[in-house]
Amino acid sequence: EIAMAADIRIARKGNFQVGLPEVSLGVLAGTGGTARLSRLVGKAKAMEIMVTGRKFSFEEAKDMDLVHDIYDSMTLEEFHQDVLDYSSRFTLPFAAAKAIGNIKRSVQSGMEIPLEYHLALERELQSDLFQSDDAKTGIKAYVEKQTPRFEGK
Repeated sequence: EIAMAADIRIARKGNFQVGLPEVSLGVLAGTGGTARLSRLVGKAKAMEIMVTGRKFSFEEAKDMDLVHDIYDSMTLEEFHQDVLDYSSRFTLPFAAAKAIGNIKRSVQSGMEIPLEYHLALERELQSDLFQSDDAKTGIKAYVEKQTPRFEGK
């Protein structure tokens, strides 16, 4: 259930399984499991997973878009380093933090409002970003065929 709250989910190759087996205890996945799983995989698939309580592989989870990637890391330490290397691409100076924050806000808030309001929110967030130093840096680097170095401003 905790992993479903993440924006990006990465697994390690191995003989691991995932599932929501709470039904076998006579309860439901009540810390966000029913709400998040149905939004991630759709109502019918979520129902099947939760009412059966079955466990499944990371490969099947990837096929359902519950896991975005599966790393071949041999040890837990290698996996941790691989995830750190991957996630560093989303931090300063390699990524525009304000743009990432606005993307998250648009997607998360937009899922709960009508399309026309989502589009208005998107325009507002984009307008805000165009005023930022990071947008100027990114556009300048693009035009000059350089790699931008963002500062989070």
